[in-house]
Amino acid sequence: MSANGLNAVRVPVGWWIASDPTPKPFVHGSLKVLDNAFTWAEKYGMKVIVDLHAIQASQNGNVLSGTRDGYQEWGDSNIQDTVAVIDFIAARYAKNPSLAAIELMNEPMAPGINLDTLKKYYQAGYHAVRKYTQSAYMILSSRLGPADAKELLSYASPLNRVVIDVHYYNLFSDSFKSMNPQQNIDYIYNQRSGDLSAVTTANGPEFCW
Repeated sequence: MSANGLNAVRVPVGWWIASDPTPKPFVHGSLKVLDNAFTWAEKYGMKVIVDLHAIQASQNGNVLSGTRDGYQEWGDSNIQDTVAVIDFIAARYAKNPSLAAIELMNEPMAPGINLDTLKKYYQAGYHAVRKYTQSAYMILSSRLGPADAKELLSYASPLNRVVIDVHYYNLFSDSFKSMNPQQNIDYIYNQRSGDLSAVTTANGPEFCW
């Protein structure tokens, strides 16, 4: 990756990374793998984005959030436990020169998670990370859409080194299947850049996608 000009890697982790012993049915050893990623990143001059991808009680009901039954149950009562995982990650890697950012939650989904609860969690997660580092970026994921990203702007603007993560996919629609590779690439350059401009404010939070 480094030899091909990439300078950062986003590593998804599950909430159980902070648990020892690892609760079933999750596989033990993810913390060692993440440690290895930081060792390799430092060796090859790269940065690491640690992404809390799977949340206890599930933030979107999809298997990528660590659920097997499809239920999305994360809410106010889960905030403290989730912040504890973020605290664990920040405490372990804050002083590592390869840490670029911590993403507080991947793809929370509306309407199961309301924006007020999400803001409450982001506020707590932000302060948990800032106990250990002032330089690492914090990534806030919108609820899978630019509309929520726009709402998060006013909330995130006063916060230091914050990025809002907006995910656009070129695969969950039949219209993309009819496009050839170059047309898909052109769509990203032409349409997606406009979509991001619509939710970006001058001197406001940065966006990644």
